[in-house]
Amino acid sequence: MITIDNISIPLPTIRRFPAYLRLLKEHANRGEVWISATTLAEELKLKPIQVRKDMACTGVEGKPKVGFLVSELVLAIEHYLGWDNTTDAILIGAGNLGAALIGYKGFENNGLRIIAVFDKDRRKVGSQIGGIVVSQIEDLAKTVDKFGINIAIITVPAHAAQSVAEMAVEAGIKGIWNFAPKNLNLSDNIVIQKTDLVTSFAELSAKLINHLDEQKQIQGK
Repeated sequence: MITIDNISIPLPTIRRFPAYLRLLKEHANRGEVWISATTLAEELKLKPIQVRKDMACTGVEGKPKVGFLVSELVLAIEHYLGWDNTTDAILIGAGNLGAALIGYKGFENNGLRIIAVFDKDRRKVGSQIGGIVVSQIEDLAKTVDKFGINIAIITVPAHAAQSVAEMAVEAGIKGIWNFAPKNLNLSDNIVIQKTDLVTSFAELSAKLINHLDEQKQIQGK
């Protein structure tokens, strides 16, 4: 559970919020004012009762036979995701993955702005990625303090992840989005979100193998 504004929201609901938001904005761009839970459920392949439960977490009430006001849902979901205010972050690790994340415009469109990039490799310091000059890692604390940064995105190799994370925390970082294939051992006061691309690929591969096996069994009958 995540508690926001004294409202407890289940993590699965939080994970579904971005999909709802994307769909709601698509309907808003088409000039649609109202949307039903059934429509959201059909387009996202969910059950209507699940959608209604998720929407109840937003505090927005639907109207019988009409549905929900699209604009109200968009504002409510953006608020609970913290996407109604732009959050500045730093990125540590100016490699290929770091460059890809900096180049992804979807972050800034949803309230996350990467304002500084750091790397230990002196050959990368001074170069630019997406218009941001790569700074030496020694300047990290000064930047965090100057701009009041709370979030660090880590895209360094596994062997460097723990030391880099500790450096970020010492500089004042409160939340870490970890893309390194390494579990971080940090204080319970630090919020960590791990995104392991290899694990995700392994899950995809296993699901694909299972799906293909099922298809073979069906074709063999």
